[in-house]
Amino acid sequence: MTNDDTTGRDAPTRRRLLQVGGTALGSGLLAGCLGDGATEAGTTAADESTGTSQKTGTDRPADDATETAASGSYEACIVPSGCLTFESVPETYAVYNGAWADMAFALGQRDGFETAGNMIPGFFYEPFDLDVPAQDTLPSIWSEGGWDKESFYEVDPDVFLMDPNYLHGTGWDSSWDKSDTQELQENVAPFFGNNCRRRRSFHDYKLYSLYGAFDKLATLFQERERYEAFASLHDEVRTEIQSRLPPESERPEIGLINGGSEPSKGKFYPLNTQDEGYEMKPYRDLDVASAFPQSMEDGGTIDYEQLLEVDPEIIVVHWGIGTTGEQDSFSAKAFHEQYVAPMEADAVGSQLTAVENGDVYPGAYGEQGPIVNLLQTEMKAQQLYPEEFGAFDPERFPEVPTENQLFDRQRVRDIIAGDL
Repeated sequence: MTNDDTTGRDAPTRRRLLQVGGTALGSGLLAGCLGDGATEAGTTAADESTGTSQKTGTDRPADDATETAASGSYEACIVPSGCLTFESVPETYAVYNGAWADMAFALGQRDGFETAGNMIPGFFYEPFDLDVPAQDTLPSIWSEGGWDKESFYEVDPDVFLMDPNYLHGTGWDSSWDKSDTQELQENVAPFFGNNCRRRRSFHDYKLYSLYGAFDKLATLFQERERYEAFASLHDEVRTEIQSRLPPESERPEIGLINGGSEPSKGKFYPLNTQDEGYEMKPYRDLDVASAFPQSMEDGGTIDYEQLLEVDPEIIVVHWGIGTTGEQDSFSAKAFHEQYVAPMEADAVGSQLTAVENGDVYPGAYGEQGPIVNLLQTEMKAQQLYPEEFGAFDPERFPEVPTENQLFDRQRVRDIIAGDL
C-alpha cells in the first residue's frame, strides 16, 4: 500500500460535490466502516437482518431511498454504506468484485466502468455484444499482496461499488485499516456496495441477494426501468425452469468442489450448494442438493477415499467455467486435463460414479451479476437435466443452440441498450 502525500489532497472534485451536505459521508459511510455495532456520534449502526434500522446523518433507514424533489437530488441507500445523497448520477465507477460491474452493465452503464478485480472473463458477454476488457489490461487496486492506495487515487472514479468493510475486513492486507478506507471516501469517492458473494467473518450485517443488491444499484444509477425489465426476465426464466424440473425425489445430489481443488494431489474442497450469496444462486434456483454431509463442507479438504464414500452422481467444479483456458474463452481440454484426467488416472478416483459416467462438469463462475447469472443458470440446467433442457456443450460455450436457449439473448441486449 502506498502512503505518500496523497492523504493531503483536498481539492474539491465533482465527486465531492455529489455528496450533498457531507452528512452521508460523515455518518452513513463511516458508520458502515466502523462495523461490529460500533457507532459514530449521532449515528446508530445496526444489523438490518435483525429487523432494526441503521440511521445515517440524514436520519433515514439505511435500506431506504427517496427522491428529494425540491432540490432535484436523490438518495441511494445500502447496508453498510448508509444513505448517500447525490445531485446527479455518478458517471464513472470502480469495483473489486465483478458482479457489481455486471450489475452496472445491465443498467446500461458500461461506458462508466474503470476497473475491477475478480473481473468476470469477457467471453461471458459475447452473446450480448458487450466489449469487456481482460483483467490484465485493467488498472489494479491490488498489488504485491496488498491494496494499492495510490491506484485508488489514480483510478479516480465517481463512486466505488464496494463494501467499505471489505478492504480491511478480509484481513488480506494487514497494513490496511478503517482509517485508510475513510481517507479514500473523504478524498476520492464514496463507497456503495455490500459484500454479498458469500458471507465472510467480518460480515455480521445484512447480506443482500443478487437482485436485492441490483435493486439498490438501480437506485444509485436511477435506472429503475432497466432493473424492472431484468427482474421480469429473471422471474420468467426461473418459473420456466422450475416448471420443467423432475420431482424432487428424482433430482440428483451433486458433489460441488471448489476450483482450488487439486485432483492430481488427491485434495478436494467440498462446498454447500445452498450457501447464501450470489455465487451459489444457480444451484439454489435449481434446488440442487449437496451430496456432501455438513461435516465435510465445514472440514476443509477431503481425499479420494472420502470422496468415494459419498460417491456423488455428478461432480461440479465451482468456478471451473471461468478459470480454465485463456481469458477470452473456456477450454474444455484444459478443464479435462486439470480436473478430470487426474481422477481417471487415480486408482480410487477412477471408481467414482461421476468419473465413470462422464459427469464431471465445470461449475458456475462465482462472480456473476444479472447478465451472467442468466447464462450460468441455463448452463447448470443443461448439465444436470440434458434430456429436458438440452445437453451442455463445453466445446461451444457460451454459444448455445437456439432451441436450447432458456432466454432471448436479444431481449438482454435490448434492455442493456435501453430499448424497453
